[in-house]
Amino acid sequence: MQDLKAKSYLMNIMDTPGHVNFSDEVTAAIRLCDGIVLFVDAAEGVMLNTERLLRHAVQEKLAITVCINKIDRLILELKLPPNDAYYKIKYILDEINSLIATYYDDEEPPLISPLIGNVCFASSQYSVCFTLKSFAQLYCQQFGGGFNPNEFAKRLWGDMYFSHTTRKFSRKPVTSQSQRSFIEFILEPIYKLFAQVVGDVDSTLANVLDELGIKLSKSEMRLNIRPLLRLVCSRFLGDFNCLIDLCVQHIPSPVKNSSHKMENIWKGPLDSPLGEAMISCDPNGPLMVHTTKQYSTQDASTFHVFGLVLSGTLHAKQEVKILGENYSSLDEEDSRIMSVGRLWIYEARYHIEVNRVPAGNWVLIEGIDQPITKTSTIVDIRYDDELYIFRPLKFNTQSVIKIAVEPVNPSELPKMLEGLRKCNKSYPLLNTKVEESGEHVILGTGELYLDCVMHDLRKMYSEIDIKVADPVVSFCETVVETSSLKCFAETPNKKNKLTMIAEPLEKGLAEDIESEVVQINWNRKKLGAFFQTKYDWDLLAARSIWAFGPEQSGPNILVDDTLPSEVDKNLLVAVKDSIVQGFQWASREGPLCEEPIRNVKFKILDAVVSSEPAARGGGQIIPTSRRVAYSSFLMATPRLMEPYNFVEVLAPADCVSAVYTVLAKRRGHITQDIPVPGSPLYTVKAFIPAIDSFGFETDLRTHTQGQAFCLSVFHHWQIVPGDPLDKSIVIRPLEPQPAPHLAREFMIKTRRRKGLSEDVSINKFFDDPMLISSDPLNPNRHLIWRENS
Repeated sequence: MQDLKAKSYLMNIMDTPGHVNFSDEVTAAIRLCDGIVLFVDAAEGVMLNTERLLRHAVQEKLAITVCINKIDRLILELKLPPNDAYYKIKYILDEINSLIATYYDDEEPPLISPLIGNVCFASSQYSVCFTLKSFAQLYCQQFGGGFNPNEFAKRLWGDMYFSHTTRKFSRKPVTSQSQRSFIEFILEPIYKLFAQVVGDVDSTLANVLDELGIKLSKSEMRLNIRPLLRLVCSRFLGDFNCLIDLCVQHIPSPVKNSSHKMENIWKGPLDSPLGEAMISCDPNGPLMVHTTKQYSTQDASTFHVFGLVLSGTLHAKQEVKILGENYSSLDEEDSRIMSVGRLWIYEARYHIEVNRVPAGNWVLIEGIDQPITKTSTIVDIRYDDELYIFRPLKFNTQSVIKIAVEPVNPSELPKMLEGLRKCNKSYPLLNTKVEESGEHVILGTGELYLDCVMHDLRKMYSEIDIKVADPVVSFCETVVETSSLKCFAETPNKKNKLTMIAEPLEKGLAEDIESEVVQINWNRKKLGAFFQTKYDWDLLAARSIWAFGPEQSGPNILVDDTLPSEVDKNLLVAVKDSIVQGFQWASREGPLCEEPIRNVKFKILDAVVSSEPAARGGGQIIPTSRRVAYSSFLMATPRLMEPYNFVEVLAPADCVSAVYTVLAKRRGHITQDIPVPGSPLYTVKAFIPAIDSFGFETDLRTHTQGQAFCLSVFHHWQIVPGDPLDKSIVIRPLEPQPAPHLAREFMIKTRRRKGLSEDVSINKFFDDPMLISSDPLNPNRHLIWRENS
């Protein structure tokens, strides 16, 4: 495509969904890009998803440019005068800049401004697209080359006024009637053009078009208003060259951006031969391809894999090694050698077949989808040195909405399972799993997301009738106090004994671990310093952190709080891996309803470990570690946590009361309602429990006669009111429960759904001596406890 100087560039542009439910698609695209053009609606301004995408781009350290789109709405829909339209646009840009400044922690945040040239203005519907520079060039062509268009462009934004007597620009208005240069030279001509086409087509339009040098045939002049306006604007403003100019000037090429990109996405060392080849984007280096997305073929039988070639050249029919997300040099199980089929340059509806693709380009690959689930790393089969993979995608939201599915005809279960496997490949953030009860569960980000998954499952991938249960949500389990007793458990062979307590984590720590602000693989000193300075831990505890769980960035911590004078540290270290595995297992599925544990710190207070290696194997220690984690959890006032969605509703002023009503019925609480500047709308921001959000949008539209528009996205976890272990609460079928009973209701219903017994069996997790000491009716429990301790 050509820029303003008619120089041609090869552009790779990926259009991503704007709906907040599909932000996982944006994450997959962002990983392969070098910069973004963020489209913002001129009438609605910065909305919920705009903020999230900005933060995501800043996290991925991408170049950011902005396009203020739908400027026709300011003229035809909101009917704002040019002066107000200027303020509206300026307000949007100020808001974007303040958000970027918030997300940039240490570095100097980049500025978004039309003067810098990283902002363009557009109306896709009417073929309008311009920057200050492109409009200045338009004046230059119209009035001859008597001035420098670049210098003129610098005076077309902000507090700049043109004096018609001195023919000079000044920062102060010459008269009280003076308009800013952006209004006078850009907005007013566009407003006049729109007014002529919409209002005076028959009488004066022909003369105006003659003056502007725009030629229309008689049949074109007889067109309806919208197509005519589109035609006039495209002839007046030319092609979309200014967008290309904006990308060329402000988004780096793959070669310029490669070193920056590698620091963020690759797990290996940058000074290795492979790292250096990727940094220089060397087409002759060893092959490295990173894939993040899969597109199904037309018959939905296989997938084509979409990725970015980072070094080397990928050839059709080439043998390659495919590394999955679980690959490491210690565990090479997740790798396969396969032969690449055909290669294409992917252009939406059109596929252009090629026989090779060099470094720095996107490619669509046939024939290698079988071992890939989400992302993969493709390397040359001849490369012998140590291999590293690209980091799995880091999403800015979570899949917390669940539906259970089963085929109407049970004999078609294999077809449904194959369909689920294909859906899992197609959607980056989709999770599918089988509960112990045999339920097949799909986890997604929201209702629309799961609607699309079910459409694909039914119509594309399995073509069978499928029943869907009512949607539910994932829960988490947590504690709110420190364990009331020191809990211990012995191994089945009675030769090892572990003692633990559980307590809540400091506020904000779980989120820091999940967003990888702190990582378990840091060295002890760095890890200790982080916990000491930010969360005020003492040095010994901070340096005795054994693991986060579940997985590397799970929101729970295991700490070794034993003293060398009481415990043989060498024996304890010998069983460390087994204890950690038991802790990971426990935190993956908690005792209340087998949902993940969150926000809990487990402390090992004492450990008796057998000196015989045979007596302290994983089979003895792992289940015991899990059991003692469960018992300490249950002694620390356990609670359920539910996901809360952040909701943003855009509605006219007279509908705001209806929005309040709908939210109040669903346990929602409103945090803000403010007018949208320059429009008759209000923005209502609120939090709503995800379990009460089903049908919220339909309900809202019904109550507001379709005038309200809402977006909701997972925001945080919050404790469900009530005690889940309170047996005095009776849950009767089909009766709505008062707030204090909710935790009990959610736990019982989740356990029923999973095929578990109705209540938590304490005997399962406590040893007999522990049961006696924790029994509140036993008067000698403290004496027994001392003996056992």
